[in-house]
Amino acid sequence: RPGGDSVPFHVDLPSLLEAGPVPEVVLTEVVSGPGGDVVGSVRELTARVLGLVQGWLADDRCHGSRLVFVTTGAVVADDGEGPADLAAAAVWGLVRSAQSEDPGRFVLVDVDGELLDSVLAVVLASGEPQVAVRGGVVRVPRLAPLASGAGLVPPAGVPWRLGSRAKGSLDALDLLPFPEAAEVLGAGQVRVAVHAAGLNFRDLLDGLNALGWWQDKVGLMGGEAAGVVLEVGPGVDDLRQGDRVVGLVEGGFGPVLVTDAAAVAKIPDGTSFEQAATIPVVFLTAYYGLMDLAGLRSGESLLVHAGTGGVGMAAIQLAQRLGVEVFATASPAKWDVLRSLGIPDDHIASSRTLEFEERFRRVCGDRGIDVVLNSLTGDFIDASARLLRPGGRFIEIGKLDIREEEQFPGLVYRWFDVTHAGPERLREMLGELMELLAAGELRPLAVTAWDVRRGREAFRFMSQARHTGKIVLTMPRRWDPDGTVLITGGTGGLGAELARHLVAEHGVRHLLLASRRGLEAAGARELEQELAGQGARVTIVSCDVADRDQVAALLAEIGAEHPLTVVIHTAGVLDDGIVASLTPERLDVVLRPKVDAVWHLHELTADVDLAGFVVFSSLSGLLGGTGQGNYAAANAWLDALMAYRRGLGLPGLSLAWGLWEQATGMAGGMSRADVQRLA
Repeated sequence: RPGGDSVPFHVDLPSLLEAGPVPEVVLTEVVSGPGGDVVGSVRELTARVLGLVQGWLADDRCHGSRLVFVTTGAVVADDGEGPADLAAAAVWGLVRSAQSEDPGRFVLVDVDGELLDSVLAVVLASGEPQVAVRGGVVRVPRLAPLASGAGLVPPAGVPWRLGSRAKGSLDALDLLPFPEAAEVLGAGQVRVAVHAAGLNFRDLLDGLNALGWWQDKVGLMGGEAAGVVLEVGPGVDDLRQGDRVVGLVEGGFGPVLVTDAAAVAKIPDGTSFEQAATIPVVFLTAYYGLMDLAGLRSGESLLVHAGTGGVGMAAIQLAQRLGVEVFATASPAKWDVLRSLGIPDDHIASSRTLEFEERFRRVCGDRGIDVVLNSLTGDFIDASARLLRPGGRFIEIGKLDIREEEQFPGLVYRWFDVTHAGPERLREMLGELMELLAAGELRPLAVTAWDVRRGREAFRFMSQARHTGKIVLTMPRRWDPDGTVLITGGTGGLGAELARHLVAEHGVRHLLLASRRGLEAAGARELEQELAGQGARVTIVSCDVADRDQVAALLAEIGAEHPLTVVIHTAGVLDDGIVASLTPERLDVVLRPKVDAVWHLHELTADVDLAGFVVFSSLSGLLGGTGQGNYAAANAWLDALMAYRRGLGLPGLSLAWGLWEQATGMAGGMSRADVQRLA
């Protein structure tokens, strides 16, 4: 409610109408309810908004007024974002259709915090029907050339890695040949197929080294990676082909690397490659700094600067496990992250001002703080040192303002890089961390994932310090021809066409086609025979993928010999009608094969190492097709879920097609008038 108490508030549309003339602008907040029932939340929220839209359109007293729907994190408006409210994403699709049917009546605004009066005034004056507000800046959707979002292109026919052609500019980052990845293995070495690699501040400094920030960099960018062992060299007895491993490496920003077997450890079951890639550098740094150098003990106090960064979040976990009192700083926008880690408000302060010294001194009093884990510079270092008790330990992990111990009389000052621990100690600590992770005593960090081909954007995003946890670069995945590709709606017009395409163009040899009628569907047996004649093994089964139990049973039947490697969802239903004619039941009919089915597939394959997860969406979700409010809602939700998956480091691709030329499947029942209207 911009303006606070000065702005009238009404609990629903009837109470607004009873209060007198309808204002020119009415705001309503759209937010998912509490709880983890995503599917139920989509239904409840879209049905509620549908009722509000219909009531607004039906009452003459609302004519001439605009209804503004305010969501938070329903759309992706900036690099590195992921949708925070999936159910509200479906509402955007529904309201987009209402906007196309009744222009000027509705506005969509997505915010990243409070909607200020000044920003709202800009939004309303612009006349834009859809906007996103990020950091006080109003953004609008526009069509753009595809080339503007093109990623880096790997060199053909040779191993490669992300590196820099010239220091001083992130624009010089490129995918460079990496012949070392193909060299014959020496004693004690392993070759690893990289799935994910952690991005660290040191990598960023290397990309900008011409600025003189970091003069001691050795080796290649990409110092930690997680993947699968492809080959072991002589003398390697504790690893074998197929083992999932993570560790400290060189050249981790590419699909293949060679490293010492002693530098990696096996990844615990249930931990994804993306999660594992958040562990080595930050947890080893925090572990060595706090345990080996600081000798942190139960009952002591610790100040962690940049507590929402990678090392900071790792240090907080390790300290809390010991029973240490933790103080932490972060930018105010990230304080909720610190609260979620269990740090009380009076132990939280800003990393942008020196106010933390006075704030924390009020809590710790004369006893002071035992240990500081620092990554800040300048006056922040001196203020932190003043908080330490006599004999306190100042542990410096920063690279830009390294001091001498003589500058801190009466204190212990240690600057270190994680490599100072030495190979043997690093191996020991990495093994201990993997055990703690397997036991659930440590948790991987929050992941913001970028495809390595968007490396320049990932580096820029890191340079802006907008993330929490860890940024991870993921590698392009090849679809294993020995793996199984599941196509839902696989016997329908689109599913069958896609199955033929995968066999003929991509060499897929193991297909599982699921539909509600299975082999009883029209043309199913002929399709099976056709694909078998091309050398593919095709299994057609009956499965309602909107039924979670049926999906679980379907996935359980896929054998280990040809494991599931790709999920493609093509199923869908149309029930077109203008927004005024829709009902919650008509919403449900269209949402079920999209929202329910894909959410079940998402959840039930979360621990499966998939190379692809593809959904067939629709342009209606993006543009708000007239007469397709329910379909637009379902497909806008699919688009958001794929962005959400990518943010988790999982594969996710949404193909937002228009109407297919072939009159099959959903399009098969459309009249000539329907086709002309869509055209």
